[in-house]
Amino acid sequence: MCEACHEARQAGACIQKLTATPDSCPGHTKSFKEKTAMVRAARQLLSAITRVLLLADKVVVKQLLAAKDRVLASLLKLERVYNFTDFMEAFSQFGNEMVRLAQITGERQNDLKSDKQRAQMGAARAVLEKATMMLLTSSKTCLRHPDFLEKAQPTASRVLKDFDDLCELTRITLVELSTQDKLNSALELIVETSQDFTDSAYTSHENRERILDLCDQLRAQLVNLINVGTNLSKNRHLVDGNSCHVDQKENLSSNQELETAIIKTIEASKNLHKQLQDTTMDQASELFKINEDHDLLKGLKLHGLAGCPEKVDELSVKFREHAEQLEEVCKLLRHIANTGPLIITAEHNESVIRTTCPLILYAAQTLAQYPSSRIAEGNLDVFSKTWEAQINELSILVKEVNDVCQGKMEKQVYLSLPRPGKHGTMVKSLRPVKLDAEEQAKIAKLGLEMKLITSEMDAEADKWEEPDNDIVKRAKNMSSMAFSMYLFTRGEGPLKTTQDLFTQAKYFADEGNKLYKTVKEFAERVPTSGHKEELEVHLDRIPMFCQQLLKTLRAPTFGKAATFNKVDSAIQETKNLMNAVAKVVTTSFICATKYNIDCRSSSIPSYKWRGSSQRLDVQANGSTDFGSESGSSSTTNTAPPSLQNSYTEGLYRSSSLNKPLSSIGLLDS
Repeated sequence: MCEACHEARQAGACIQKLTATPDSCPGHTKSFKEKTAMVRAARQLLSAITRVLLLADKVVVKQLLAAKDRVLASLLKLERVYNFTDFMEAFSQFGNEMVRLAQITGERQNDLKSDKQRAQMGAARAVLEKATMMLLTSSKTCLRHPDFLEKAQPTASRVLKDFDDLCELTRITLVELSTQDKLNSALELIVETSQDFTDSAYTSHENRERILDLCDQLRAQLVNLINVGTNLSKNRHLVDGNSCHVDQKENLSSNQELETAIIKTIEASKNLHKQLQDTTMDQASELFKINEDHDLLKGLKLHGLAGCPEKVDELSVKFREHAEQLEEVCKLLRHIANTGPLIITAEHNESVIRTTCPLILYAAQTLAQYPSSRIAEGNLDVFSKTWEAQINELSILVKEVNDVCQGKMEKQVYLSLPRPGKHGTMVKSLRPVKLDAEEQAKIAKLGLEMKLITSEMDAEADKWEEPDNDIVKRAKNMSSMAFSMYLFTRGEGPLKTTQDLFTQAKYFADEGNKLYKTVKEFAERVPTSGHKEELEVHLDRIPMFCQQLLKTLRAPTFGKAATFNKVDSAIQETKNLMNAVAKVVTTSFICATKYNIDCRSSSIPSYKWRGSSQRLDVQANGSTDFGSESGSSSTTNTAPPSLQNSYTEGLYRSSSLNKPLSSIGLLDS
C-alpha cells in the first residue's frame, strides 16, 4: 500500500511539473516530447491509483474475513463450555467479536453502490443482531435446564413410561384432585403422540383401528382407576373425620380393588405401547421388503446418461415419495426407541434422508442436461453411494430398536455386591414364606417413596457441570444402590434374597460415610455464610442415619415377622439417608455455583459386571428367601475388600410395571 501511494505521488508530481507554465513565458506551447511525457505520467498516476484501490479492497476483505474467523472461533469455544461461569466469559468474548464484525460490515454496507446488495447486507446484519440475543437466552436455558429439549419433543415410549409411573404413584398418593389432573394430562399426551402413528399415510387400516381402540381402552381403564381411587380417598377422609372403627376386611378389599385398577391400567398402557412398536416394525418391514432404493438410483442414472429429463422427472416423483416414507419410519422409530442413543440415531437418519434426497434429484437432473459430463456422472455416483450407506444404517437401526423392544439387547448391569459365587454355606435351607396383603402394600409403598427420592437425587446430581465430581459420583453410586433396593420390593433387579438386601444396605451406609468425608472437605472451602450453615446442618445428619442403618442391619432375626420388620426398617433407614443425601447434594451445588468452587477430581473406582450369566447369588443353594435368618450365620461374605467396597454407577432399571405385589417372588417364594 505504501509503495502504491509513493508511486501515485511521484506520478502526480511529474504531472504537476509538466503542466506548470513559467510566468516569463505566457505564450509558451508544449512540445511533442512534453506531451508524450504528460500522457505517460497520467497513465502512471492512473495505474498507481488503481493499485491503491485494489489493495484497499483486499485490506477490507481481509479485515472482514479476520473478524468473521474470530467470531467463529469464539462460537466454537462457546459450544465447549459446561458451566455457567465459563459460559458468561466465553459469551462476553463472543459479544466483543460480534460488535467488531457489525462495525466493519456496517461501514462496508454504505460503500456498496448496488441497492440490492445494500439490502442483502442489511438483512444479514439484522439476522446476526437478533440471533445473538436468542443464542444468549437459549444457551442460558440449556445450561440451567438441560432436559428442556427432551421434554419439548416427547416420544411415545417416554410419555407411556411417565404415565405408568404416575399410575404406580397412586398407591401412595391415592387419586387426589391434583393426581387426577396429572393422569388426564398424561393420557392426552399419549393420545397426541399416538396420532403420529394413526395420521401416517403408510400405517395400515388394521393397525390404525387397533391403535385407536387401545387408546379408548386405556382411557376407560383410567376412568375406572380414578373412580376407584376417588371413592377410596373419600372413605378414608370420612373415616379419619369421624374417628370411627373401620372393618379391616373392608379396608383390605378397597386396597385390593385399587391395586387391580392400577394393574389393569398399566396393562392397557403396555398393550398400546406394544401395538405402536408393531406398527412401526410393520412399516419398516414393508419398506425393506420392497427395496426400491437400488432400482430407483439405477434408473435415475440410466435416464440421466441417456439425456432424458422427462424420465428423470418421473422417477424423481417416485424417489421423493420413497424418501418421505423413509422419513416417516425414522420418526416412528424415534417414538418407540427406549434409549437416548437410539433416539438420537433415529433423528440423525431422518435429517440425513431429508437433506440428501433433493441433492440426489438435482444431481440426476444435471446429468440429464449434460449426459456426456464425467463430472456430473461422478457427482450422482457419490450421492447414490451416500444414500445406500444411509439406508444400510437405517436397517441396522431398525434391528437394534426391534431387539430392544423385544428385550434381546444385552443390558448393562452394575452391581455393588461381591462377585457371583458361593461366599459361605447355608446352615439349613430356609423355607419360603408368603406375605399378607398389608405387608405387601407396606413394602411397596416404602419402595416407591425411595424411588421418588432417588429420582430427585439424580436430577440434583445432573445439575453439576463437572462430570468427574467426587460428590456427584458418590451420590449417584448411592442412588443406584437405593434403586436396586426399590427393585427388590418389586421382585426385580439383582438383589434376590433378604441377605442380598442387607448386604447392599451395608455398602450403602459405608458409601454414605465416605460421602460425608468428601462433602466435609468441600464444606471447608465454602466461605462463612448462611449456605454453609445450611450445608453443615444437612451434612451432620448423614453419620447419624448411617449409624442407625448399620445398627438395624446388625440386629439378629428369627422367624418371618422379625425378618419382615428388619427388611422394613432397613428400607426405611435407607430412605431417610437418601433424603439427607439429596439435600446435601442440592446445597453443595448452590455453594459451588455461588462461590465458584471447582470440585473436579477423579479418585473413585467403579466395578462393573455385564451379562445375565453373572447374576448375583449369595446363597449357596441359589434359592430366594424371605424366611428366618440369624445375623450373619446364613451367609458369610468372604469377598476381597476391593470387591466388597465396589461402587454402582447406574443399575439397569426394569420397565416391567405390570406385576402385582402378590406375584413378587422375592416376598412370597
